[in-house]
Amino acid sequence: MLGILFLNMGGPDSLDTVRPFLFNLFSDREIIRLGPAILQRPIAWLIAWRRAPKSRMAYSKIGGRSPLAGITASQAKAVQHRLERQLGKKILCFTGMRYWHPRTPDVLKKMKAEGVTRVLGFSLYPHYSKATGGSSIREFERCCRAAGLEYSVVESFPDDPGYVASLAETVRQGLSESEKLLSGAARESRGNSPVMVYSAHSLPKQMITDGDPYVEHLHRTIHALEGLTGIKGTLCFQSRSGPVEWLEPATDTFLLDMAERGNPVILILPISFVSDHVETLYEIDILYKGMLRQHGTKLVRTPSLNNHPAFIKALSDIALKAVEDAGWLR
Repeated sequence: MLGILFLNMGGPDSLDTVRPFLFNLFSDREIIRLGPAILQRPIAWLIAWRRAPKSRMAYSKIGGRSPLAGITASQAKAVQHRLERQLGKKILCFTGMRYWHPRTPDVLKKMKAEGVTRVLGFSLYPHYSKATGGSSIREFERCCRAAGLEYSVVESFPDDPGYVASLAETVRQGLSESEKLLSGAARESRGNSPVMVYSAHSLPKQMITDGDPYVEHLHRTIHALEGLTGIKGTLCFQSRSGPVEWLEPATDTFLLDMAERGNPVILILPISFVSDHVETLYEIDILYKGMLRQHGTKLVRTPSLNNHPAFIKALSDIALKAVEDAGWLR
């Protein structure tokens, strides 16, 4: 039987699990190297201990847990239903999280027990980085080999036409809301479009220097997206964590600069995220919006892709092509 495992990072499912989730995250040297390898876990424990209170506060503001695993599960189920209708055969779609439950090793064991012999690992990071999708993919591959499962992988999809088209739909929704907020005077002085910002999860600069394709993938998405929307924007980076040098410009710094220049409305697209979670619901919707409100600027966020029908179709089409390329439908 054919199975598809959608890979993502996961998130704490209660306030009590914030600290162990952070420990798992910072223990992964593929995300960030914390001193010599022998000190990675002790330093990760210390960082998790220090960051947990602040992170718990953030999660408490968005319902006391991360919605990421639940949204990813609903995406997987929607893709399963769509592909089963298209192919006329049973396909099992599951989700495997890297740093919290349901963990990838456990899910693959369950899939094998249910009769799956071939598994497509589908990374839900549109833009490949060894620190995000790469880490999830390598764990997936290790577990498949150990379980004796045949596997193939979707590593990324930065300029897939269906994915880009679904982003364009969210931009148009955000643009419509933004333009309603612009006063007549602002339209006359600044045109009909607000400032456009693409916000991606930040990475340590050293990773890009060492050849990681993450930023290049982001620019591929932006180039394709702007070809559809005709709107130019600025790429920024959010969610820094840890004592290293991060990609710039920082989203909060750029937003504040735009607000201080008198821009009345800013439209932000969280471009590296395909689901709502703490980075969108807290960092953007609460922190950044509150910061700009103090300067008289309104921040409008494009809707997250989540279960958007165009996005589900894009995921289904990408998965179908991948299993066809693997020769699994012959």
